[in-house]
Amino acid sequence: MSGAPGGLRLHEDVPPADPRPAGRPGRLAAGLLTTTFLLVVLAAGLSFVGLPYVVLSPGPATNVLGDLDGKPVLAISGTKTYPTEGALDFTTVAFEGGPGRKVTVYDLAEAWLRDDVETAPERYYFPEDTSEEDVEAENAEMMNESQVVAAATALRALGRTVGTTVTVADVPKGGPADGILAKGDVVVSIDGTATTDSAEVRAAVQEHAPGEQVRIVVRRDGAEKALTVRAGNADGRAVVGILLRTDYDLPVDVTLNTGQVGGPSAGLMFTLAIYDRLTPGSLTGGQRIAGTGTIADDGSVGPISGIRQKLVGAHEAGARWFLSPAQDCADAVGHVPDGMTLLRVSTFAEARTAVEGIAKGDTDGLPTCG
Repeated sequence: MSGAPGGLRLHEDVPPADPRPAGRPGRLAAGLLTTTFLLVVLAAGLSFVGLPYVVLSPGPATNVLGDLDGKPVLAISGTKTYPTEGALDFTTVAFEGGPGRKVTVYDLAEAWLRDDVETAPERYYFPEDTSEEDVEAENAEMMNESQVVAAATALRALGRTVGTTVTVADVPKGGPADGILAKGDVVVSIDGTATTDSAEVRAAVQEHAPGEQVRIVVRRDGAEKALTVRAGNADGRAVVGILLRTDYDLPVDVTLNTGQVGGPSAGLMFTLAIYDRLTPGSLTGGQRIAGTGTIADDGSVGPISGIRQKLVGAHEAGARWFLSPAQDCADAVGHVPDGMTLLRVSTFAEARTAVEGIAKGDTDGLPTCG
């Protein structure tokens, strides 16, 4: 075919060359490249967009009777202590999101694919305008308070006297006591009756009707002051509009090294461990027992969040027994790992009985969840 221009030899089994300049994609290819580029840009953007959600996943379990980062978790001085064995694990939740910490669409997608991870709107856990510093300070304060209450509860269970005082933690602006009581005031008496805990203060105030005068003696700057507050009305109950905290005069020194963990939910396990170290023998009988729950001044065990994640963390640590606050049982049922028994407790006394039963191998009569 000598008629081909320039002597170019063409073959029927070779398609003619595309007349467009080399290096320029066709329309379909260009469209695919554009779509791919946009998807890459979108994916990169999504990885930086913080969403108003939190993600809860299993955290580590820590033996209060053991060490953390090379230091004992529990240290007691000023009284005789005893060696022990076994483990009393406090459990944690790995928490992503909240003030100062973003959760992306990828975090949520991964969470939705896992049975042991939960998501929730951020507002369920954090009030509006809460800062990261506020959260950290509150968690640290709650952790410190739980440790002191745990020590007081364990000592009282051993018949030791623990002195207490009631202190004004805050006076909300606009409330009945605003401008009368002050943060840091120690409440000495209400209407002439001495008070030593916050429950006594509330009970004494609520003996009044809203609008009546409440006589309060406080200690401020080392001197006592007699003050009068007109009670406000909260759903028909008398209130003076103050926040209280109970301060403890512990007869021994108790220190707990919990690393970066904050919040109040390890209170029950702290109490058990302190009690164990202050009594001869091993409370656990050498068993590994995990649990969770706040501890109150009256010894009651309160509910927590993340019970499902804490069960997984405890199981991974090797615990086969778990102490659960009674109020959290409904959320835990159906999510207990294989081989683990979930025991229901409402007070420190019930928790101690449960641990003693596990140690003896006598668990038939212990209350369980479900």
